[in-house]
Amino acid sequence: MKAFVIAVTVLFHCIQGQEPFCQSHSSCAECIRSPGCAWCTQTDFLKSGESNERRCDSSESLKARSCREDNVINPGKIPLIHVKNSDLSNDIENVVQLKPQNINITLRVGVPYEFTIEFKRAQGYPIDLYYLMDLSYSMKDDLEQIKTLGQKILKKLKDITETVRIGFGSFVDKEMLPYVSQVKERRKNPCPNRIDTCQPAFSFQNVLPLTNDAKEFEREVSKQKISGNLDSPEAGLDAIMQAAVCKEKIRWHNETRILVYTSDDTFHMAGDGRLGGVFQPHNGQCHLNEYGSYNGKAYDYPSVGHVSRVLKENNIQLIFAVTEGIYPAYQALSALIPQSVVGVLKNDSSNVVDLISEAYGNLSSSLVLEQEDAPKELNVSFRSSCKGNQADTEWKEKGECQGIKHEKIKFQVRLNASACLKEPQTFRIKMKGIREEVKIMVHTECHCDCGAPEEASKHCNNTGTLSCGVCSCNEGYLGQHCECVQQSDADSTVNMLASCRPDNSSLVCSGHGTCECGKCVCQGHYSGKYCECDDNSCENHNGKSCNGQGTCKCGICECKENYMGSACECEPSQDKCITEKALCSGQGKCTCNRCQCNASFVGDHCSTFINACMQFKECVACHVEAGTHDASVCAEKCLNAEISRLDGTHELHCTYQDTISYEVELDPNGIIILRYADLPRSIDKTTVIIGSTVSGITFIGIIIIIIYRLLLELYDVREYQNFVKAQKQTEWNEVQNPLFKGATTTVLNPLHMQNDENA
Repeated sequence: MKAFVIAVTVLFHCIQGQEPFCQSHSSCAECIRSPGCAWCTQTDFLKSGESNERRCDSSESLKARSCREDNVINPGKIPLIHVKNSDLSNDIENVVQLKPQNINITLRVGVPYEFTIEFKRAQGYPIDLYYLMDLSYSMKDDLEQIKTLGQKILKKLKDITETVRIGFGSFVDKEMLPYVSQVKERRKNPCPNRIDTCQPAFSFQNVLPLTNDAKEFEREVSKQKISGNLDSPEAGLDAIMQAAVCKEKIRWHNETRILVYTSDDTFHMAGDGRLGGVFQPHNGQCHLNEYGSYNGKAYDYPSVGHVSRVLKENNIQLIFAVTEGIYPAYQALSALIPQSVVGVLKNDSSNVVDLISEAYGNLSSSLVLEQEDAPKELNVSFRSSCKGNQADTEWKEKGECQGIKHEKIKFQVRLNASACLKEPQTFRIKMKGIREEVKIMVHTECHCDCGAPEEASKHCNNTGTLSCGVCSCNEGYLGQHCECVQQSDADSTVNMLASCRPDNSSLVCSGHGTCECGKCVCQGHYSGKYCECDDNSCENHNGKSCNGQGTCKCGICECKENYMGSACECEPSQDKCITEKALCSGQGKCTCNRCQCNASFVGDHCSTFINACMQFKECVACHVEAGTHDASVCAEKCLNAEISRLDGTHELHCTYQDTISYEVELDPNGIIILRYADLPRSIDKTTVIIGSTVSGITFIGIIIIIIYRLLLELYDVREYQNFVKAQKQTEWNEVQNPLFKGATTTVLNPLHMQNDENA
């Protein structure tokens, strides 16, 4: 809890940009553990009735209270000790990429300490590259490509460094159901068809330990045959784990370590082993047999976190070279494994050489500096300044830089102890991906060096031991100087306590001290006969008690000469209130060298009106309507302004009833000047505009109607004339229509015809 309070106090004052406020303590050791505190060992420093807590205060306050400088214990910044500080070097025999290498630091609780770490990546630094390949049946085409790539990989890496070693390992899956078929024939040849010949499945096989012989790489890889399994996911994490922890069998050196992982499918993880009856979690140990093989039957698949931790502990950088279909899965996996990248592999692995070169470039250009094993009482933060990158302005948990090649980079490191360390602690600061580290041993300054204690000291009336200016009284004695004999009878005790109360109803020493020898010994910043005064309760100004220009006594600031006010915030000077001829423009008072303006005025010198038109409207009304108001009433409403009426008509800033215009000014002597005049008479523009608009619209409408009627009449006349003309030009020809039959039919009666003939 105490460490938490210290940490919060330091953080708050750092945010405010102030020095930490000292919290008083009764012993020197506790005092110097509080940020901003110092201790006075001077024997005659305390006044009668003051507690030992008054010895603990800021160094400036102690000196102001007459503590001599040689009696002030205030541990300052102790110089950093470089145990090993070799210069950065590219020499292959003695490569140095981090500086310094080993340092000792002594910290004071709550006081940050900063130092610089330099890094420069060595050119031609040796590389170990182990190629880990999925040999499930779907990788058949890829295996044919890899058999001829040994020389190309070495040649590409030798563009970066002359010293390169390469190794090869492969994986399929655990040798049990449901991962691998246990049918005898399928166990020997797990190929999906009878045409191909496959080797039996396995979890991991160390085919070729790291070597600088490219021909041996191609020779051993060319002997490899494809294999097969039942399910899609492979034992990739099993293989990564064995490749990382089997350092002797893989033959890793203390160089840049790169593990290239190639596959076209996903991976099993912790918990999947239960499907095969394997419940034992992986123990992170090497389990390769004498032939470099691991069957995976005894342990479950490792978790992603376990693999990530093992790779980090062994400084192995991981490159995932996977096909496009499973790229998202491995991208998510890479996000959980520091110092790993993902590249898209063509279906036949023909681009693997370029992919490795590009991925290594990305890894080497990204720098991450972080701490390891720092004690919980110690906060470690970083700030970097990288060329071509925006410099960090905030302290972070890690120092990071991107796009770095071979330039020298500086990292600022800040250490801050929140509590005392029981003993010196050692931790490391490491750059991800390299073996070098900065070893740091931290001590904390938590004890006062006051010399040997003085027993039976005269200052303690020969009845106590003097240490750091404080008397530790022998049994039966008490008091600031061990001058009082402790009373054993009850009556004496009651009488002694009564003398430490102002009245019978009060607390002993007002609850802010203890009663010793019939006198109050006050705690902290309390003082007075009964500890009734709080010498730390005065007003603050500019973040300081009594503005730093006075002393707080019993809650009241006693100001230095030329300062006044409840917080000593006022200077007697009036230079900030003076204008050309008047103080505060004659419209205010100068208090604490600042103008306090009268009503209706604002500004640093009270020279600006607050809405002058409204403020003096009643004043103008009073003068315009002469005879209706008493002269004294007008003077009150006009704030004693000088009033004048201008001849003629004028358009001034303010108006009254659309007949009077007026303006208000403040002259250099602080006198208010009000001038008013009649407004020029004018026609109501609004009425004119509205009337003109309506008349114009009406007139235009009538004209349009007349024109329309005229055009319509002309059109009718023209149509009639055309009709008459067409009538005159028409000729009617009377010709009998051959198809026409008349309406009359003549019928002859033959009988009548015969009678006519006889007759």
